[in-house]
Amino acid sequence: MLHAIASALCGLCIGAALYVTESTAQSANEGPPQAESNASPIYGITIPAGYRDWRVISLAQVGPPLNDLRVKLGNDIAIQAYRDGTRPFPDGTIIARLAYKQVASDENNRIFRAAAEQRGLPAEQIEKLLAASSVAGPPMNVQFMIKDSRKYASTGGWGYAEFTNGKPSDEAEHETCFGCHAPGKGHDFVFTRYAP
Repeated sequence: MLHAIASALCGLCIGAALYVTESTAQSANEGPPQAESNASPIYGITIPAGYRDWRVISLAQVGPPLNDLRVKLGNDIAIQAYRDGTRPFPDGTIIARLAYKQVASDENNRIFRAAAEQRGLPAEQIEKLLAASSVAGPPMNVQFMIKDSRKYASTGGWGYAEFTNGKPSDEAEHETCFGCHAPGKGHDFVFTRYAP
């Protein structure tokens, strides 16, 4: 019963927190031109206009020492490829990963505690439920993968970018991107699976 209540409450909170709408800006080239200093080193990627309005691909949690929550978003090309099972992903695919510090929510915990007490759950079950409750806190960074099989041929057809507070991370950070994705060659270097 505790699991069912926790799942239902989690589902409602996640659904409300992650609602996004379809974007009108679907490529890295749309939107106003950005200064060259805002481009990621190595790959020359700038933050795609309208990415916050893209659809959810999936979400993930990473434990210590990072303790972050990650929302994966995709432009229309990415979403269609996920739905159709198209691999390799077509050129124009853009996948965004937004990372937030995972924090406990006193407000949510008050609501969950009241709901659990109203259902008559024992105190120890309520405390276990609340120990697992967390929400997205301060943003950590945002990353992008952009598929252009000619431009990024040496890195499996993908360009990579990471930004913190709107500024690209340094070249040393970007040099590690393809190495991390190389083990995912069998899935076109993409680890994230579509959560329907």
